[in-house]
Amino acid sequence: MKIVIALGGNALIKRNEKETYENLLKNIKKTCSKINNIIKNNKTVITFGNGPEVGNLLLQNEIARKQVPMMPLHVLDAETEGLIGYMLQEELINKLRKNTATIITQVLVSKKDKAFQNPTKFIGPFYTKKEAKKLENKFIIKKDSNRGYRRVVPSPKPIRIIESNIINELVNKNYIVIAAGGGGVPVVLKNKKLIGVECVVDKDLSSSVLGKEIRADLLLILTDVDRVYLNYGKQNKKALRRLSVEEAKKYLREGQFPGGSMGPKIEAAINFLEIGGKRVIITSIENAEKALNGKAGTLIKK
Repeated sequence: MKIVIALGGNALIKRNEKETYENLLKNIKKTCSKINNIIKNNKTVITFGNGPEVGNLLLQNEIARKQVPMMPLHVLDAETEGLIGYMLQEELINKLRKNTATIITQVLVSKKDKAFQNPTKFIGPFYTKKEAKKLENKFIIKKDSNRGYRRVVPSPKPIRIIESNIINELVNKNYIVIAAGGGGVPVVLKNKKLIGVECVVDKDLSSSVLGKEIRADLLLILTDVDRVYLNYGKQNKKALRRLSVEEAKKYLREGQFPGGSMGPKIEAAINFLEIGGKRVIITSIENAEKALNGKAGTLIKK
């Protein structure tokens, strides 16, 4: 079976953890241990989120701008693809002894996408209300659920994965492929040339497009909750073990899945299934193997 595994940000850094090399390495080792058996038995592409990492690079840019020339956001996206990809790649090679490759992946977006007029994608660390007030002259800051305030940047919809043929060729040769990290490096076409743009692309939406282009059977979205819930965070929350595309669309319209958390995952699931995918599973990293065997998580099918 060909699988795209989309790792959430908690696979790399836990809430309230400092983003040190030691913490990244610890969490990557733990995450890989939970998915090693899945990778052993399937043709696998791994994608991952980069919100905290690219946000921190932006801060480093800002702090050091008088000493070191600043880099544009799309270049920082590429930096995080290499940084995290290398650490995942090293761990997987050491544990599984399988050929593994990290692909710096470009993702085509439209320069006419409305997201450029309405930035909504949260990146970087959380701030208190007081801290956010001080930063609002430099960045666009919005409240992220009840967790605090964060910077937002445009997040256009992915159209096509530029390197999908290369990724597919490697997967079919039984390489473990790490690709579309942080949603990939966003690019637009101008005069038939690819040009990087200042934004980030949602990792789950890019994963669904990549899954379609390599004809994956399953999109496995791993996050920090065991399954999808209705009325999440409320006393009357309800776990969903199975979900059809039509039900997913209905609950999405009703506002059950917020844009900053479960919303993009449900959108990605719908996109993947409507463009030829067979199954989507959403669950926690700890329950990944159980979910694949039908014993945990939320299964979404047509």
